[in-house]
Amino acid sequence: MVEETAGKTGESWDETVVRVLKSNEVRLVAYVPDKVLAPLIKRIHADDWFTVICPAREEEAVGIVTGAYMAGLRGIVLMQTSGFATLPNALASLTVPCQIPLLMMISERGTLGDHQLGQAIVCSTMRPILQALKIEHHGIERPEDVEFIVDRMIRQAYATQAAAAMILSPLLTSRGKKSY
Repeated sequence: MVEETAGKTGESWDETVVRVLKSNEVRLVAYVPDKVLAPLIKRIHADDWFTVICPAREEEAVGIVTGAYMAGLRGIVLMQTSGFATLPNALASLTVPCQIPLLMMISERGTLGDHQLGQAIVCSTMRPILQALKIEHHGIERPEDVEFIVDRMIRQAYATQAAAAMILSPLLTSRGKKSY
């Protein structure tokens, strides 16, 4: 299988994400395990530059990254769509009103071949929730867009003191792979 590359650099999408996180001084990664994000998680664990925490729930990951930000450390939360569904209260009561530039990277599940009903229902609610909370969000569908979107979303989040969500489409993460 030929791995999809991120444009001219010849990097995989996950290699590009790691490079962009480093260039933006994002050192803390909190995640709940996810099959789609596994290549990125593996790469981050292998890199001593990052501090990696695997809490039990996504709300805990948000609390950890939010607290780290208050202490001067930049972080990101990695999760899948169904994990995002547990976050509206934490986002609406902490992150948004306190203007915390919480970075979220979400693997989009419940679409394009993922026929699990629970995932599909949650997927249909994710963007409306982000919009209702006025959280900037962009989907990443093509390898050549990974660097631009991830870099700009990080910069914008910290410049505006606002949360940001980067949604990894199956068009990016599942090319050439069997469906979920």
